[in-house]
Amino acid sequence: MADEGCCGGCACDSDYVEVPVEVAILNAVQGTIGTNPAVVSAARAMSHFGEHALGWVGIAAAGWLVDKPRRRQWAGVAVGAVGAHAASIVIKRIVRRPRPNDPSVQVNVSTPSKLSFPSSHATSTTAAAVLLGRLTGLPLPAVIVPPMLLSRVVLGVHYPSDVIAGSALGAASAAAVLAAEKRLRQ
Repeated sequence: MADEGCCGGCACDSDYVEVPVEVAILNAVQGTIGTNPAVVSAARAMSHFGEHALGWVGIAAAGWLVDKPRRRQWAGVAVGAVGAHAASIVIKRIVRRPRPNDPSVQVNVSTPSKLSFPSSHATSTTAAAVLLGRLTGLPLPAVIVPPMLLSRVVLGVHYPSDVIAGSALGAASAAAVLAAEKRLRQ
């Protein structure tokens, strides 16, 4: 899944019509908090952490190693994050929406593909945050998800609808993992 790029002959090759409202939101975010180098640096760090859900898998692995009584739930965090990421890749390849390419949008990080919808970072982060929050009892979705979603817009690699859809897909993925865990307990 490391390569989710375009193979030619898709919408990425044509003159894609951008949604002006979404470009305006990108410009507003980049023109305000996106002018702060510390914010851009933090957004890049979040991007690297969330790439291919590897940061979430690392946290799940650490939990699995130290919290033996709840190993199944820690494994569920990893499965949820990776499964959500995989689902987002499948949808990206079907939808084939190109990343923002308006000259007014500054791209502040490299990406493994030219495809934008949905945001895989938003998807895996939401799934992981929901599952980790359930496991730890902490309000992690409220604390972790908004900054990750905003970071993708700050970096200029996703439209707002990409991150919203990704977050919804991540929540659905987490719900599927929780339902599977419930069935295994019964």
